[in-house]
Amino acid sequence: MNAARQASKMSTINIKVISDPVCPFCYLGKARLNRAIDLYKKTYPGGKDDTFNVTWQAYYLDPTAPRKGVPVNERMAARFGADRLEMMHARMKKLGAAEGFNFTFGGKIGHTRDAHRTIQLAKTKGPEVENAVVDSIMKSYFEEDGDVTSWDMIVDAAVRGGLERGEVRRWLEEGKGGEEVDRQVEEAYRMGVRGVPHFVIEDKYEVGGAQEVGEFLGQIVAARERGGRAAGARDGLSC
Repeated sequence: MNAARQASKMSTINIKVISDPVCPFCYLGKARLNRAIDLYKKTYPGGKDDTFNVTWQAYYLDPTAPRKGVPVNERMAARFGADRLEMMHARMKKLGAAEGFNFTFGGKIGHTRDAHRTIQLAKTKGPEVENAVVDSIMKSYFEEDGDVTSWDMIVDAAVRGGLERGEVRRWLEEGKGGEEVDRQVEEAYRMGVRGVPHFVIEDKYEVGGAQEVGEFLGQIVAARERGGRAAGARDGLSC
């Protein structure tokens, strides 16, 4: 069976993204993946009729992060040094501008379990809402100086993504979604994931880091046609 006929049998392409909302490369990777999907639909034969099911799996970049948010600049300066941090910020601002967003790096960082729990609630509403809530939480943190540990910020972002305010607040107060999040994190560790974003296409083919749009597109096409990874693809930018 030729590749075109084999590919024609696949109408839905499943992509799982292992991510932590405080990783700037996860925000960057999400934007690049979206652009690659749009390009695929415009350029791949029959691609406009295919659908993409993009879902999110939790990851803790820092399991020891404080439960109460602290200024991200202070925490990162202590880790990397002020001079290196300034260079890192300049680089990320340039990369972000290319995707149409503005990294401010003025928010507060801390443990992301509650943000992940809220994404779990969004997951129960379907991929469209899940992706909107992920995007909204990241936007609040990276572009609006949000505190990723703050329930007020998380709830506001979730509402902007399509969830109902009272439901989100009750979900957080009742501790829902935590066990699922912890299981997802442990699964990622068992998989050997040591940096995010990490993409899994069709539950088989793993792609590390925020790829360039062209490489994302090549990997999607390769998975669809040949059941493999695009030749020459390298790991992308990651936290």
